[in-house]
Amino acid sequence: MMIHIMIVDDDAANLRMAGHILKRNDMRVTAVDSGAAMLSGIQKEDLPDLILLDIKMPEMDGFEVLAHLRNKEKELGIGEIPVIFLTSDEAPDTERMGFEAGVSDYIRKPFDPDILLRRVSNIVSKEKRLSSLRSEADTDKLTGFLNKAAATRTMASLCASDLGCLMVVDLDSFKLVNDLFGHKMGDNILICFAAILRGAAPEGSVIGRIGGDEFTVFSGGIQTEAEVAAFTACINQELLAKARELMGEDMGIPLGASVGAVFVPQNGDDYDALFKLADQEMYTVKKNGKHGYSLFRAEIAPEEMTRASVHDIHKLSEILGERSVPNMALHLDKDAFSYVYRYIMRYMIRNQRSLYKVLITLLPEDGASERDYKSSCDAFGSHIRASLRKTDILMRNRFNQFFVLLTDIRKQDIQIVTGNIMKRWHLNGGTGLSVAYETEFVCTDLSQPKRNGEIRIVAADDDENVLRLIGNTLSKAGYRVSAVKSGRALLKYLTDQTPDLVLLDAQMPEPDGFETLRQLRQIKGAEEIPVMMLTEDDAPETVKQCLSLGAGEIMRKPVVPELLVHRIRLMLEHAARHGLVHPGN
Repeated sequence: MMIHIMIVDDDAANLRMAGHILKRNDMRVTAVDSGAAMLSGIQKEDLPDLILLDIKMPEMDGFEVLAHLRNKEKELGIGEIPVIFLTSDEAPDTERMGFEAGVSDYIRKPFDPDILLRRVSNIVSKEKRLSSLRSEADTDKLTGFLNKAAATRTMASLCASDLGCLMVVDLDSFKLVNDLFGHKMGDNILICFAAILRGAAPEGSVIGRIGGDEFTVFSGGIQTEAEVAAFTACINQELLAKARELMGEDMGIPLGASVGAVFVPQNGDDYDALFKLADQEMYTVKKNGKHGYSLFRAEIAPEEMTRASVHDIHKLSEILGERSVPNMALHLDKDAFSYVYRYIMRYMIRNQRSLYKVLITLLPEDGASERDYKSSCDAFGSHIRASLRKTDILMRNRFNQFFVLLTDIRKQDIQIVTGNIMKRWHLNGGTGLSVAYETEFVCTDLSQPKRNGEIRIVAADDDENVLRLIGNTLSKAGYRVSAVKSGRALLKYLTDQTPDLVLLDAQMPEPDGFETLRQLRQIKGAEEIPVMMLTEDDAPETVKQCLSLGAGEIMRKPVVPELLVHRIRLMLEHAARHGLVHPGN
């Protein structure tokens, strides 16, 4: 899809030049000569990917236009469009004010064509990556609906501004599908039900998956009880037909859906309160025959609300009371394990704990049949789980492979643990398998102080006065700063430690900053570290060279302390969104 750039400048020559450069590189360009024209041209149906905005314009300057743009984005319910300021003003205060206002970058006028293209491409590509990451982070992989967190945000916005119906939809007797037909069939039923919900909900409805078999729907096209009833009847009828098609006419499972509904804004505009009402109505259906709907009616609210907290705590206690924690390792499926794995790794790093990763692969012994082999693999999985502690976690990667996390274990004890698993397997009569395993010990460097949210920055410059200024400035801002006096010293430092950001002087001797940056990107673990180049030479050729080598930002010397802190915070925020640094500041 062609990149859409909007250029705002009262100088016709600048509009022509920038437009020519961008169009020549297959970009779509909209050029306007004032902030008012730009604001009227921002339409939800045709948004630009990036805005190039001149700071010094009559009537409204760039800062005022940017403020109006951010307000309009909120009114339209859209995300912030990235903005690059165009300016001939080199005062540090102007640049600092721009970054505080939320611009993505600066381009100096008169601009160099290559720098214009590179900066535009960098910002657009970053935003597209972020958009893709947001989309992935907001989407439930199985159904394609919004996940719980994204659904909560979206529904809260809709309830606060739109007219419609909020519904909580829960499958009845779904657990029996998993128990009798297996989890793969359960997933197939959920995928089919997702398609049924999409088809039954009026156009423009928003749907989220908020639990294993629980969904929430906001529909502006459902505004009467008859429409709620029709929606409920439709999804129940189609679900039952699809279930019989997948599991057989004699499946024997009373599969269906219970729906709790509440109209908005007749009953309020706070999502949390409305969800609670719809959820209560859904449980009313569950207790009275299932496969139907219940609509919240305001006239019975006082009596119901007086019992709400008692009902909720009683319901939760009932659910929890039916579950006990077995004295064995936690066994999770792949999706659940991936979330727990990321959490544990972060927890371990921040709290300087250790763990062992163990990948166990089971191979058949000579003469074992395929059926016996698979049966032995199932038995070995149960054996591993029973042999480990409650604090250990287990995932079945393939039918013959298990991935285990052993928490808080010393490096020298792994052989004892794995040896005991095999010893008990054979003592309990386990046969038919040859077991191979790989291990990896993970531990933070305990000689390093705890980070506790600190951001670690290393500065490389052959000028001691510059290093002193950087160190004092960033230390006061709450960062932990290390200083080295040469590119060679920086490269050695990076072989042992991984900072969150590097400040690198371009004009150092033997090697200079450019060569240092080239070598830095070859060091394992340093490929993605954000780098800010410091340079006294801001000629276009120098800027292009810095950007082409992968520098995330270029700052001119002499360093302005306040501007340095703002630039670094901007870089770290971007890096945090990409998972390259813990956003502690």
